[in-house]
Amino acid sequence: MANRGHSRALKFTTILIITALALTGFTTRRSSGGHGGGGDGGGCGSSNRDHDSSSSTSGSKHDYDDDDDSYYGSGGTSSGSTGRGSSSSATPTPQDATVKLISCATSKAPYATVEVTNPNGKTDRFLVSVTFLDAGGVTVTSETEEVRVPARGKVTARVEVGGEGLADSVDRCDADPYASVKR
Repeated sequence: MANRGHSRALKFTTILIITALALTGFTTRRSSGGHGGGGDGGGCGSSNRDHDSSSSTSGSKHDYDDDDDSYYGSGGTSSGSTGRGSSSSATPTPQDATVKLISCATSKAPYATVEVTNPNGKTDRFLVSVTFLDAGGVTVTSETEEVRVPARGKVTARVEVGGEGLADSVDRCDADPYASVKR
């Protein structure tokens, strides 16, 4: 009799463990590819599990698709899917360009010269801003110029003072050190 009770307890414990693993999204599926016997590992922290059907975001940097043994970034919210199968649903946010003032405006050259550096992997248009100040530090004018910069490249550009005769009042320039991508 003692054996029979022990057997029931063992079966009940096994059923509880399997149920708990199924509810937490644990998987024992392994990759058949050449990744050293890896797989997604499953477990409670597996990012590919969507336990809340109203949510379709992934909090991980990368998802592992063990159907084709490939990594791809998810990074954002996907529309109506879990983000698997298409990396085009998540586009990276472009970084701001850096701006370096080369020279300020003069009456003979009524523009500031700046160097704009694009850190992104694609060509973008950036909004470069320069404030032109008089000798007392008062703003004469602030101007913004759209500058096209190739992927991971640098461009030297001019930001015009604007307005006839304003360059005569300019003593110094203040370029915004960052230029945002034009949207």
